[in-house]
This record gives sequence, structure tokens and C-alpha cells, in this order.
Amino acid sequence: MIARIWHGRTSLDKSDEYLAFLNRRALPDYGGTVGNIGAFVLRRIDGDVAHFLTVSHWESLSAIEAFAGHELLRAKYYPEDVNFLLEFEPFVEHYELYS
Repeated sequence: MIARIWHGRTSLDKSDEYLAFLNRRALPDYGGTVGNIGAFVLRRIDGDVAHFLTVSHWESLSAIEAFAGHELLRAKYYPEDVNFLLEFEPFVEHYELYS
């Protein structure tokens, strides 16, 4: 199993709206991909900035490719992200997941 971890930042005043967007748009997209085992959003407030981590679990690299495209480590963004994110980090991290 593979964990895919993405990081993004918003201003504090947009963090609640961005969290709602992730729950409404991004998490269903993850979950609708064959081979996705689950996805979670973590949020940490640091002064006037909110950090988000999306941690998704996948059966295989081919399942990640179905979600993110051929460049497996390239971050996937949605058009609406431009309204929230302070920058667009180009890459995610993958970890092997063990229980």
C-alpha cells in the first residue's frame, strides 16, 4: 500500500472555506478512483496561515496514476485552488504504508 501526501497553505481567513471545498470536491475525487483505499485531510493553524496535508492511501502505483496522471509525484490541483492557495507546490511525497 502507498500513502500519497500533499501539502498546501492558505491564509487563515480562507481556511474554513478551503476545508469545505476539500471535503466537497477533492475527497470525493480521491474516493471515486479505483484503487483508492481512503483519504484524510489534516489542518494546522500557524499564526495567520493554515497548513493542509492530504494523506491518501492507494493499492498501487497504477491506481495513483489513474488519479494523478503519468507523472506520479506531480501534485494534482483543481481550478478552484487558485482562489485559496498561497502557492502551488509542484510535488507530493509517496511512502510505503505498513500496518
